[in-house]
Amino acid sequence: MSLLSSFMLLSASQAQPTNSFPLWEDGAPGALGTADKDIPTLTPFFPSPDKATGAAMVVCPGGGYGNLAPYEGKDYALWLKDQGVTAFVLKYRLGSAGYHHPVELQDVSRAIRLVRSHAAEWKLDPKRVGIIGSSAGGHLAATLMTHFDGGKSDSTDAVEKESSRPDLGILCYPVITMGEKTHAGSKMNLLGKDPSPELVKELSNECHVTKETPPCFLFHTVEDKAVPVENALMFATALREAGVPFDLHIYEKGAHGTALGTRAYNSATKLHPWTSDCVYWLKLRGFVK
Repeated sequence: MSLLSSFMLLSASQAQPTNSFPLWEDGAPGALGTADKDIPTLTPFFPSPDKATGAAMVVCPGGGYGNLAPYEGKDYALWLKDQGVTAFVLKYRLGSAGYHHPVELQDVSRAIRLVRSHAAEWKLDPKRVGIIGSSAGGHLAATLMTHFDGGKSDSTDAVEKESSRPDLGILCYPVITMGEKTHAGSKMNLLGKDPSPELVKELSNECHVTKETPPCFLFHTVEDKAVPVENALMFATALREAGVPFDLHIYEKGAHGTALGTRAYNSATKLHPWTSDCVYWLKLRGFVK
């Protein structure tokens, strides 16, 4: 029995699985090896049946495309789970392991397709699959929101037939541009040294918003010294110009990496105000009861 099949048995019983599963059972395209860093995975977090809304979110942790911050991964998933949203934490391949664009986009696209393709088994609504990302993970989420496709109808892989378009996006102090206001470490890890002007523009997501870009919630802080607040502002401006619904929250105080306002989430923890603003927005979008 495959790892994914084993997981599906767990999910069918509504147990809380502790195992991750690979995005590709036979190895990821373009993998440089077979070590853990070469295997992109999803780790699922299911809400209790009485709370479950049928909505799902793929979670993209930040880390400058060089590592993955757990407090922007597992902790976000636990918070979403408490809202009734099924969360899947994505372990995507990183620049620090030798992977550059388009591998990261390939991984996150596969994650959305995989969740959609198993929506029936996992009691999810394939039309309510969103994405959330922080910092560089926010850049990855925004990249998918502006570079998705409708699926490959002629593929022999059922997963690849699914659309990679998220139904909504949540961007937390995101890297958006690869231009002047970018985060230098994220740019280096994603694009390598001396990327061409064309590649820089291709991954500057403020340049690629269209009316098909999904609705978006954004938050950032003015005090962020790592990723300038202009990143969120320029993406919101592009959404506005394209007529895409969005909710923008700019807070005066707060360093980069604010996350939930805590590094150890539990249901009794006092969280940053953005979380309640976001839950209100998710209710309006039909993701939360």
